[in-house]
Amino acid sequence: MALVVYNTLTRRKEPFEPIESGHVKMYCCGVTVYDFCHLGHARSYIAWDTVRRYLTWRGYKVRYVQNFTDIDDKILNRAREEGSTMEAVAERNIQLYFEDMRRLNILDADAYPRATNTIDGIKRLIYELEQKEFAYAAGGDVYYAVQHDREYGKLSGRKLEDMQAGASGRVDDEEPKKRYPFDFALWKGAKPGEPAWDSPWGKGRPGWHIECSAMVREFLGETIDIHVGGADLVFPHHENEIAQSEAATGKSLANYWLHNGMVNVDGEKMSKSLGNFTTIRDLLDKKGIDPMVIRFFVLQASYRKPIDFTNEALSAAQNGWETLKDGLLFGFKLNSALEGEIDRTSQTVQEFQAAMDDDFNTSGALAALFPVAKELQRQGNILVHEGKTDTAPDILQVQWKTLVELAKVLGLEAEPEAESSGGLSDSEIETLIQQRKDAKKAKDFAEADRIRNDLQVQGITLIDKPGGEVIWHR
Repeated sequence: MALVVYNTLTRRKEPFEPIESGHVKMYCCGVTVYDFCHLGHARSYIAWDTVRRYLTWRGYKVRYVQNFTDIDDKILNRAREEGSTMEAVAERNIQLYFEDMRRLNILDADAYPRATNTIDGIKRLIYELEQKEFAYAAGGDVYYAVQHDREYGKLSGRKLEDMQAGASGRVDDEEPKKRYPFDFALWKGAKPGEPAWDSPWGKGRPGWHIECSAMVREFLGETIDIHVGGADLVFPHHENEIAQSEAATGKSLANYWLHNGMVNVDGEKMSKSLGNFTTIRDLLDKKGIDPMVIRFFVLQASYRKPIDFTNEALSAAQNGWETLKDGLLFGFKLNSALEGEIDRTSQTVQEFQAAMDDDFNTSGALAALFPVAKELQRQGNILVHEGKTDTAPDILQVQWKTLVELAKVLGLEAEPEAESSGGLSDSEIETLIQQRKDAKKAKDFAEADRIRNDLQVQGITLIDKPGGEVIWHR
């Protein structure tokens, strides 16, 4: 089976062929660190974490880089509101980002470049563009000359004549300096009270788009395999990244461009003005939603499609996760976790891979896991009531191992809750069972019942078998 991905650049699915066999260079546009991360961030970074996990499972060695935009008008405004500094606001929100993402089981990137640490690379790139007459200085600013770029608009499909003024989006007072209304800032002249760096064009700071171009180049090279981000970044951010990078190097910036769909809340676009803005932290802490439920909810849909966050959808995700979780916890119902290797020729593995090879179809991948999860759930119930399963242990070993491995590719993992067993180790449970046996032998049935009930409260069920044998499960 060949992996195919939908390439925003070509507007079609294409076989995935990395630049270097067995290796993938992947860049993700990260957050502007001025506030808490929200549900839209969760959707995006769960999607790309899953893509990265699957590529790794497929045998690729993936180098995954995700930036932080740590200088921006929003960060500066927040610092002024708080009487703080740009650095303090950025650092605080970077740490909050890590806390939130790790709770969602999103793996750390291999590198997290920051715009403020890439100033030299940014200035070098701007200089090269200027030398090639793709950029010009004007009153302390430097702009990219879009009319010099015959391919400008190829990612978004927009044509210059159809665009509206102000498309660069981040600044309102630069129009008089521009030669052409759609030119966008590469370097912004210093303003009073704002951080600034020395440059050939005077003190100032980088524009938004040039930051990612410089960070991609510094950490992954001039051409990478996969560039990802939200659909809202196609234009202008990614369009401008392509323009800058390819004008400077004469090479493609990325061979595959992947974009995730947006998040709606009860059918409306999520926004602070509508009052439906939802942070990850509120979902996890105030609403008490299991991080795996959020992840499951996101994975139920194609990464390219919009998703609608509703109470009904969340409830459905909760139910789906509970079924999968029961299957994942099956191995822990026995005295020790099951061993065994997965059968990579099994129907489950084949269906899972076929789905994921089709542009990372996580919905189809989940569907491939559910028959196994439901069967293990059934076997777990039989074990609780009868003390043994009706399927051979070696078969269950393979099924459970397969489910655990494939679910982990989706970032869906479950472990017994420590509080449900009172933090008791296997040996501590065995000791209590022996004490109960001794109590029964001494005809102290009240003590024997007390031990059984105490274990039951802590999530440990005992099953008495003929001949005095006792089996237990969590």
